[in-house]
Amino acid sequence: MNKYILFSIFTLFINCNKNETKQIKAAVVSARQEASNIGLDIIAKGGNAFDAMIATDLALSVCYPNAGNIAGGGFLVYRTTDGKFGSLDYREKAPEQATRDMYLDSDGNVISGKSTIGGLAVGIPGTIAGLYEIHNKFGTMPWKDLVQPAINLAKNGYKVTNKQKRSFDSKKEDFIKINGKNTFYATDYKIGDLVINLPLANTLKLIQDKGRAGFYKGINADRLIQRVKETGGIITSNDLVSYSPVWRAPIQFKYKELLITSMSPPSSGGICLGQMLEMIEPFDISQYGHNSLKSIQLMVEAERRSYADRAEFLGDPDFIEVPQNKLLDSIYLSDRMKSFNWDNATLSDEINPGNIVFNETEETTHYSIIDKLGNAISVTTTLNGSYGSKVYIEDGGYFLNNEMDDFSSKPGVPNMFGLLGSEANSIMPGKRMLSSMTPTIVEKNNKLYMILGTPGGSTIITSVFQTILNAYEFKMSMQEAVNAARFHHQWKPDVVVLEPKKFDSDLIFKLKEKGYNIEEKFSRIIGRVDAIMVDEDGNISTGADPRGDDFSSVLK
Repeated sequence: MNKYILFSIFTLFINCNKNETKQIKAAVVSARQEASNIGLDIIAKGGNAFDAMIATDLALSVCYPNAGNIAGGGFLVYRTTDGKFGSLDYREKAPEQATRDMYLDSDGNVISGKSTIGGLAVGIPGTIAGLYEIHNKFGTMPWKDLVQPAINLAKNGYKVTNKQKRSFDSKKEDFIKINGKNTFYATDYKIGDLVINLPLANTLKLIQDKGRAGFYKGINADRLIQRVKETGGIITSNDLVSYSPVWRAPIQFKYKELLITSMSPPSSGGICLGQMLEMIEPFDISQYGHNSLKSIQLMVEAERRSYADRAEFLGDPDFIEVPQNKLLDSIYLSDRMKSFNWDNATLSDEINPGNIVFNETEETTHYSIIDKLGNAISVTTTLNGSYGSKVYIEDGGYFLNNEMDDFSSKPGVPNMFGLLGSEANSIMPGKRMLSSMTPTIVEKNNKLYMILGTPGGSTIITSVFQTILNAYEFKMSMQEAVNAARFHHQWKPDVVVLEPKKFDSDLIFKLKEKGYNIEEKFSRIIGRVDAIMVDEDGNISTGADPRGDDFSSVLK
């Protein structure tokens, strides 16, 4: 068995309770035990949170291939031990040959599946460039030492879990359709089977030896370009070599005594989260009770209004002017809530984007890390849909993203998550597509309080919103806040989605009485939050979402 999985068992614990927090010195919470353990091992060996991030991220590309990736992208929000904040955008970009109407037929209608499956759905990957940029700025351990654990994991294998088997099985037909019957993940895996991916180990070795050039140039670049072309795509060698991540100022805003730092555009997460919290702040939500009629009603109405603004105003700030300050203005948001009343639901058809004058399967993955020095990082990374475009590079061992679907293929037509967009998020060469990813760090009274984020496509923002309130307003432990039943509203369609069988039938009846359209999908999972909390005394606790195979590894 991989030595990283066996690492110092006395230092590794899962989902520690309140009585166990005092001795925790560092923590990594991610979608897989293998990745969390590898990240913590790096910290135990003297690395910092940024070193651990790189090792964790690459490990997820091995053992969590539906969302962990080397051919996707993501966002990092960080807080250093001396209280300095920053963020890195390594979101994918549209290829230079991309056009505004590339997914439309001759009549101007969206061609189903063209932006989600196959080579034309693939955006220029940003993950490896992002990790390499982070290492150059913050890394303390040699690059090769951070890549090696993922190589070992790919060579030695990881065990298939029950949830992972279901994931493999659900997409098997797509894998075969795009890649042929002999493709790697067409194997009929059983629970407990060992997945060994030697082609991916070899690709990671290229990245280990040559840094970002190991991915964006040479044999790997040639394979990627050829495979994209074979499946109908347009990525070129110039697209790859010219890609660069961007250091951006994060979104920061206050909610009562909290300072919340989240991702700025092209992520919609920070702005929407700030809007929702500002809209509910005048109300004494803690007195309403957790997931009560009044608290759900209030939060749904804030969500509805924020997602309407998201559809109209948000996109890549390198290409459009995003009215960030106006969207977060307290007077503007107070005005947005004037139409809210307790008696009846506000119909989404009656809610338009705000009047502003100015000149994301949900298969994403998130991890949160705190090191022994107090450096905190929150990272969300994705292929977009589960296993991205389903295009698999057999001799490279990895899937390609389908991030092009996050653009507005046609303004007013929903993407795969049902999200609407406008010209602000239309396709242009070199442009980054709008995202819902919301990596977030929270301070309380100028001290680190929470590190959190989640996958979940359009439900990401609402999941982070509710988890913060669960912990702060409803006084839950971190694990309780993560476990709590969630709901979601995104303006259109005008539906409140509830996690199935987690809400009282009487509550649902009362919501319907007020005019809310309720939907409970049996298979619906709203987010998989991975979070860390630091209390006023400096005690660390974690929350790993039981909706997945998520795992908290802690160092005592």
